[in-house]
Amino acid sequence: MALTNNKFVTTWVDEMAAMTKPDKIVWIDGSEEQLAALRDEACSTGEIIKLNQELLPNCYLHRTAVNDVARVEGRTFICTSKKEDAGNINNWMDPKECYAKLTKLFTGSMTGRTMYVIPYSMSVVGSPFAKYGIELTDSIYVVLNMAIMTRVGTDVLEALGEGGDFIKGLHSKAQLDEENRYIVHFPEDNTIWSVNSGYGGNVLLGKKCFALRIASYLGKKEGWMAEHMLILGLENPEGEIKYITAAFPSACGKTNLAMLIPPTVYKEKGYKVWCVGDDIAWLRVGDDGRLWAVNPENGFFGVAPGTNDKSNPNALATTKRDTIFTNVVHNLDNNTVWWEGLDNDPPANAIDWKGNPWDYKKYDKKDKSTCGAHPNSRFTASAKNCPCVSSEFNNPNGVPVTAIVFGGRRAKTAPLVYQSRSWQHGVFVGSIMASETTAAATGAVGVVRRDPMAMRPFAGYDMGDYFAHWLEMGKKIPNKPLIFNVNWFRTDDEGHFIWPGFGDNMRVLMWILARCDGKVDAVETPIGFVPKAEDIDLTGLDLSIDTLKGLLDVDKDLWKDELAGIEEFYKQVGDRVPQELYDELAELKARLG
Repeated sequence: MALTNNKFVTTWVDEMAAMTKPDKIVWIDGSEEQLAALRDEACSTGEIIKLNQELLPNCYLHRTAVNDVARVEGRTFICTSKKEDAGNINNWMDPKECYAKLTKLFTGSMTGRTMYVIPYSMSVVGSPFAKYGIELTDSIYVVLNMAIMTRVGTDVLEALGEGGDFIKGLHSKAQLDEENRYIVHFPEDNTIWSVNSGYGGNVLLGKKCFALRIASYLGKKEGWMAEHMLILGLENPEGEIKYITAAFPSACGKTNLAMLIPPTVYKEKGYKVWCVGDDIAWLRVGDDGRLWAVNPENGFFGVAPGTNDKSNPNALATTKRDTIFTNVVHNLDNNTVWWEGLDNDPPANAIDWKGNPWDYKKYDKKDKSTCGAHPNSRFTASAKNCPCVSSEFNNPNGVPVTAIVFGGRRAKTAPLVYQSRSWQHGVFVGSIMASETTAAATGAVGVVRRDPMAMRPFAGYDMGDYFAHWLEMGKKIPNKPLIFNVNWFRTDDEGHFIWPGFGDNMRVLMWILARCDGKVDAVETPIGFVPKAEDIDLTGLDLSIDTLKGLLDVDKDLWKDELAGIEEFYKQVGDRVPQELYDELAELKARLG
């Protein structure tokens, strides 16, 4: 029974059902009763496993197919009527060709299954930022995850009213056939189709597909920004809170920074850190001329391995209830979960992520195939359970942004922190971001790849146009945030990290906020402004001021080498790279002499 009379919605649902041929259609109303019944059903078929309800209340374990464990950039397409609008960085397919190809894969794909209709909102329902979507899926796992990650329910349909302004998402596990796996976006049609995958990033269509790829396209069209950024608030002892957004490629400590715990030197003075978002920020110019940000999501889809009491106690605490764990170790002794890096106490009686008995004694750090949990295993957890969730989390107007931070993982090139010379220069700094690759995307590990604004896999249109949109936004924000770049990952000659990272990254954020307030001076270098070493508080750290000076050092020769890589990347992006960024590159060259 449809939950709405909206003809745009019902007609589309009918059309998709006629193609996929489900045995029945169930509308998701967002009620706890319905979700509980679906959890019970998924437990009865083995789709999910109920964990120890005393130790992990309302927590469940799921295993994906062994061939379906990460986002697949090679199978992800942007389908625009003109190829050049998708750009050189994205995979492109002609929309007509793509619809024809995928229609064959979707036809009859839900026979013998139920189609679930999920009405959901990105951001708070009714907020000026809010955008609505409907995802059709044949996976209970998807329904349960979307209910954590987004705001699901009948109020979304009420907010939509009679209008047709919603993102149409169609997903089917089909045969989970790797050769016919596609995650395709039709930005001109507000449509996303995903077939033959059951893995989060490919099938939770509100996440990267809608909140970044489609939303970035909408933002360009409508004059706002959808960015791959965390949002955090830093509260001083007087109770004043300043907000920072920050973009990092995968495995650069984004979630850890979003849920940072202040080091003792700040904690004792009464400083606090609040998490507004760990992954995605939607940004708009407010009536006051400042940039305002919301996190359009309602939960965290975090990487499990390496999450522990030291690296991220807040994330770990968030997973203790109402969480779905994907591809982690099942500890049979107490019916809980485990993953590499959780603690030094691997379970003796365990099942690995593939569903096979796992012997931790055979685990070899160097050989990923011996891991009990997949390196990209996940937890889907509700933001409301995070100990440091911001009181502004559900503020429909978002929070005002004081600083924007870009970061990557560079062993030698980038200093610990530097400030851009202007908004335009800041866009240049974001456009040249680079990092060593990790397991979150399939492919080689340890290769330096350019990942502008951490949006390389997520911009829903041409990357040069995306840069131009950033420059355009700069003209629309009277009170612009300052733009910075950080690098926690400088290494010594033995390859050890020099900066302690984790909670101590707050020391750098404090300098950034001091700069925004005009309270500290900086040293001009060819790449931007770096701190005076004495302006970063090292209290309680086993790090000398000379070592810090080394971390802030700008090696001109390394940056001269960097120029060629930037030019090569701009060529790859193509002829839509704005002239302003080439001007910035020329000026950097000149400053490097």
